Amino acid sequence: MRVIIVEDETIAADNLAYLLRKIDSSIEIVGYAESVEQTVALLETKPLIDLIFMDIHLSDGSAFTIFDRLNVDIPIVFTTAYDQYALDAFKVNSIDYLLKPIKTDDLKRAIGKYRQRTPAEIMTYVASMSALRENRHYPGRIIIPLRDKFVPISVSEICYIYSTNRQTEIVLKDSQKYSVNKSLEQLQSTLDPEKFRRANKQFIISKDAIKELVAWFDSRLLIKMGVETPEDLFVSKNSASEFKKWLTH
Repeated sequence: MRVIIVEDETIAADNLAYLLRKIDSSIEIVGYAESVEQTVALLETKPLIDLIFMDIHLSDGSAFTIFDRLNVDIPIVFTTAYDQYALDAFKVNSIDYLLKPIKTDDLKRAIGKYRQRTPAEIMTYVASMSALRENRHYPGRIIIPLRDKFVPISVSEICYIYSTNRQTEIVLKDSQKYSVNKSLEQLQSTLDPEKFRRANKQFIISKDAIKELVAWFDSRLLIKMGVETPEDLFVSKNSASEFKKWLTH
């Protein structure tokens, strides 16, 4: 069986590869990707693949956006650290989903479910995934609870979203700030990936609010936004090329 692993955390990808080889030494891992852009590029080469293991949240956006750009005709096992996303995986008829940290027994179950499918069932599954290519709707406003009322803010006015262990803040282009009780992952799933991108672990940024890029000494990119950020905003060396492609797309 030939598989690819789509995962933006090196440790998680290595662990999955280790478990796959431990379960069945005949499983061949023919490729890795850690972002939407890398996955699209890999799949466009039309490699011979039987199964994809795909993390739902990647370094540059939701894995579901891949299906807006490609007709994926390969069965998928989704992986996620968030229970709330498991239902979404089932809605797209994935072979199975795995909660992180991945356990050997759960991985065996997923592989078994794939192998028990007949060729006809695999074809039916693949055909059902075409629905993911339909245009997805992204809301134009976000409702923010503020004390005893709710404030609607326009998505187009968002400059960036910043998160720490303590809180998440939505910062607008006029420097107004709103604290929200949501993670970056939850907010990212509601934003158009053509306009917003997860720059790193702390920031989601708006393409329209980027003021300039500064080439840093270690090949990172320092991003200057239209309003001040609470800390320097860097894009890693590994993501810099894809980031520039997204910015000019």
